[in-house]
Formats: sequence, structure tokens, C-alpha cells
Amino acid sequence: MGGLSTALALAKGGFKNIQVYESAAGLGFVGAGIQLAPNMARILSRLGVWEDVARNATDLAEISIKEGSTDRELGNLKLDYLRADFGYPHMVAHRSELANAIFDGCKREEAITFFFSTTVDRVDVSPTTPSFVAVPRGGDLRRVGCDVLLAADGIKSKTRVALLQQLEAKAEVVDTGQASYRIMIKRKDMAHDPELLELIDGNHAVRWVGENRMIIGYPVASKSIFNMSTTQPDTNFAAASSATYTTKGTKSAMLSVYSKFCPKVQRLLKLVPEGDVSEWKLRVHQPLPAWCYRSTALVGDACHPTLPHLAQGAAQAIEDAAVLGIALSRMPDSSSDAISKALRVYERVRKSRAEILVNLAAISGVTIHLGEGAAKEERDKMLANMKGKKGESPDKWMDANTQSLVYGHDCIQAANEELDRAFHLTRP
Repeated sequence: MGGLSTALALAKGGFKNIQVYESAAGLGFVGAGIQLAPNMARILSRLGVWEDVARNATDLAEISIKEGSTDRELGNLKLDYLRADFGYPHMVAHRSELANAIFDGCKREEAITFFFSTTVDRVDVSPTTPSFVAVPRGGDLRRVGCDVLLAADGIKSKTRVALLQQLEAKAEVVDTGQASYRIMIKRKDMAHDPELLELIDGNHAVRWVGENRMIIGYPVASKSIFNMSTTQPDTNFAAASSATYTTKGTKSAMLSVYSKFCPKVQRLLKLVPEGDVSEWKLRVHQPLPAWCYRSTALVGDACHPTLPHLAQGAAQAIEDAAVLGIALSRMPDSSSDAISKALRVYERVRKSRAEILVNLAAISGVTIHLGEGAAKEERDKMLANMKGKKGESPDKWMDANTQSLVYGHDCIQAANEELDRAFHLTRP
């Protein structure tokens, strides 16, 4: 999402030659569900694609958190206040719907050219003309030079490695000890079970929690699919992971991991076709000393990968894109010094905020995964006290103060204010 959104933001900012290199052959119906928080929606609206994203999305009316073993509701939160407080709802969709809406926005911009089926190698973060080797599948290698290199190349970022080498710094990838199943169940496969149909027909997300494991579920794709995402101890992952940190799992192993969860969850998991079980290793990396060097900057998971417990991974990448679009378009000139200063503004606006949210997601994950004991009892008491209304919550995703911090932030306004100071600019 970071790469697509950055390209679109730059085009909206008036840039005329934006090249996007993508290793995939194209954008199809791939991935799983994704949450569309108000801070993401605000940016997508400014980029002109929010209506397309929202068309088939589910407008969440409620979040329910339940005890995994019993299906007993521990707490719930009505979300009817979000539009009034933050200008946008909290919606959920299939990841491909978000990606394709942004991609369609990019295709409407003549300035953007896509190079699919092309990987990137031998990145050179030269102070004046960064470059890389483009490796097209089945084609000839070529070195590509650029005025600005913006790398949304994920947690295995080759650009991050080159940038840190230039800075003589290190930031190791960290294995969190957690893994995730991402599951999609079709409506037709749930049609025989009234309790399961109630889940896919509703406008709510359900989080089933247990010791060291959790499942969240919600309807996507015009309620034709029930999306489920899990986190659990990383005990079944293959020792040698693939390039995308995924491995084929088995249905029996998945059922074993959640064997103590309630019958409703068991019925859902049993609907997963045997060949569709994949497990993702959840990894982050140590905070980076910097996100940019001269004319090169990192975007999204390349600089701030996060655990999923705050549902802000894609949203934070899209905030990166928005700030880059503003910072680079408001440079007083196109010199390398101006580019470097603009990218440092991007880093100042985004780095501390993203790192705070990464930490909040990790903290929330610990709270969600509590086992029996006094801490769990206190957590459950706080959840019960919510009674559908916004307020303090141990689950940071549902916490009013955290929502204000996350959803109420206008990154474009923050960027403009920082640019005014950095370049001594004035606005009408």
C-alpha cells in the first residue's frame, strides 16, 4: 500500500515522471481482510480514491471482544461516534479492494509508469543520484538512476540495508515469536449454520481472545467473505521460511492451536479447505536510527513494521505516502539539498509517531493474550465496564485516548507546519 499511495500522492503533488517497480506480475484478488481506520480514510479521500475503496467495504458499527474458550462477551464498543469525532467511519474490506482502488487512481495519472514482474537489486544510495538494478522477469538487467528513491520494499528491504550501511548503523530484524493464520471463508460455506451466518451478516468485528492466542473476524467483499486473522505462538513454522515469511500449514495443526476455543470458532475453522492453510511469521525490526539519507527514504514496513493488534500497518504506510507527497511538492527548488531537507521533514513528522504506534500495538498484544491470573481478571473487569461506550480500554484498539491519538491526527497538517518552519515558507 505504501508504494501505490506514494506514487499517487506524488502525482497529485505535480510530479511528472514517477516510476513504480513491483515484483508481482499484477494486482489481483490476493491477500486477506484489512481495516480502514479514519486516519487512513482521510488521506484516501484527499487522494480521490476513498469512495471507490468504501463501495464494497463493511462499515463497522460495533467491536465485540469475547472469551475464546466460551464465546462469552467480555466487552463491546459501539462505533457510532467515529464519524462525528474524526470525520470518517471505521470500515473493513478485502485488501485487494484497497490496493486496486489506489492502483486505479494511479492509472488515471499520466505521470505514473508501472514496471511489474521486476525486482530490485544492488541499491546504491548515492548522495546525489541514487540508483538500483532493475531485474525484470525474463528480461535484461538495467541500472536505474533517479532524483529521489522512495523504497516501500517491505521488512526484507534491500534499500534499508544499503541505507544503514551508508550510515554505518544496524537494525536487526526481530522474530516476535508469533505467527498468524489468515483465513477467508465464503458465505456459501456458512449458509447451513445460522450462528455463522449471523457473523457474516452483521456490521461488527469479533475478537476471540485466549492465552497467547487470538482470532479476529469480520465480513468483507460486500459480505460475501468472512475474514479471520489470528495470532499464536510460532511453534509450527518451518525452519526455513520463504521470501515472504510464509509457509504452508496443515488444517490439523491449526485446529490443534485453537482446540480450546469455543464450538463456534471450531465450526468456522473446520470450514477452511485443507489446501488453503498458510501461516505467516510475524516479524518486526529494531527502531532505525534514520529513515532517510540524502535523496533516499524508506516507506512503510521497510522502516516501521508492526504487529497487527492496533490495525495500523497499512494506515501508517499511507500516512508516510501523504507526508512524502506534501514534503517533496513544497520544496522551493529541486536541488539535492532541498530534496534532502524535505525528506528529513518527512522523517521528523512520521518517525516518532509510527514508533509510538508500533509500541502500542506490542503492548496491546500482551494484554490481549493474557492467561489466567490477576492481570487477566483486571483486564476483563475493565472491558466489562465499557458497556458499549467509548472510554478507557486495555485493548488499545478500543481505547478512546488511543483512538484520539491515532484517528485524530492530521499528518498533512503536521507536514505543512513542519515544512513552513524548515523552508521558511508561508501559505495563503
